[in-house]
Amino acid sequence: MQKSPLGRSNLKVSRYGLGTMTWGGPTPMDIAHGQIDRALAHGINLIDTAEIYPAAPPRAETVGRSERIIGLWFEKNSRRSDVILATQHSGIGQNLVRHGAPIGPETIRDGVEGALRRLRTDYIDLFQFHWPNRDTYHKRGAEPAVAHRPDPAAIVQTMADSLGALAVEQRRGTIRHFGLSNETVWGMAQWLRLAEAGAGPRPVSVQNEYSLLCRQHEFDMAELCRNEDLGLLAYAPLAVGLLTGKYQGRKRLAMARIALMPDLGGRRTPCAELAVDAYLDIAFKHDLDIVGMALAWVAGRPTTASVVFGATDLAQLDRILSQTDLRLSDAALADIEIASRAHPMPF
Repeated sequence: MQKSPLGRSNLKVSRYGLGTMTWGGPTPMDIAHGQIDRALAHGINLIDTAEIYPAAPPRAETVGRSERIIGLWFEKNSRRSDVILATQHSGIGQNLVRHGAPIGPETIRDGVEGALRRLRTDYIDLFQFHWPNRDTYHKRGAEPAVAHRPDPAAIVQTMADSLGALAVEQRRGTIRHFGLSNETVWGMAQWLRLAEAGAGPRPVSVQNEYSLLCRQHEFDMAELCRNEDLGLLAYAPLAVGLLTGKYQGRKRLAMARIALMPDLGGRRTPCAELAVDAYLDIAFKHDLDIVGMALAWVAGRPTTASVVFGATDLAQLDRILSQTDLRLSDAALADIEIASRAHPMPF
């Protein structure tokens, strides 16, 4: 499988990365371990997790299970060097971890040590901050984390202090590289500026939502990624199942995420259903599986380093793995752009 440099790091990540947000929830450990085996055999080397996972939605009794499942796989297989391991440090609003304390120098050591313990490893390749300590457009439909406008100077100072704490972890050898998740252009610009001024490690990546239905990345973050050598780890490339077509016609599947999150985190809207219909038509027209089409489109975008997908079971994983070499034709890409202009920002 094609591999790409992740930012200015020495990491080369596979075109597709294995997400784990259902592991320990809908996906039991034996199936998760089978997914790791099949993904690595297929050439995937990136596994992305988070201390809050499984998250469909998060529950107090399951926090940390996804990391523990990966750790047990490492213990059983002794293949740590075959994996680029990424995890995410929770923060403000994620009340099941550290009572929702904001990310800062006071929480980073605890976050790193807890992840190392659960993952049964002595280093993390990519340590990411899961959510900013402020409200952003990524928190679609969520309650505001703070009731007042935060002080920009205080935000930047916390960023600088956090980079200092990350530099300490790098010197300890517990983390190799640092990235952000659900971050904005303003936020990324501050992290880069502070790092280049010597506050701590320079981010190598940003993990944001990107799909045929969610193209906000292209408004400005794509330019920043391209000009500042940041790799995009694109999550929710299937729009949490919408782009499989399985929810069309108001379908409800008993074991699907929609049973727990009826609006799919604010994504399931009438406009989104119309857009999915349009993309289903394009897939039929070009004799494509919409799943492969949606994933290949994200993978083919110029700033995408890796497409982080999830699969609840092995059948879903096999469907995806069978199409990871797909490249879309110019005709299919042209039809996708026409549909995108007809259905902009459907959620």
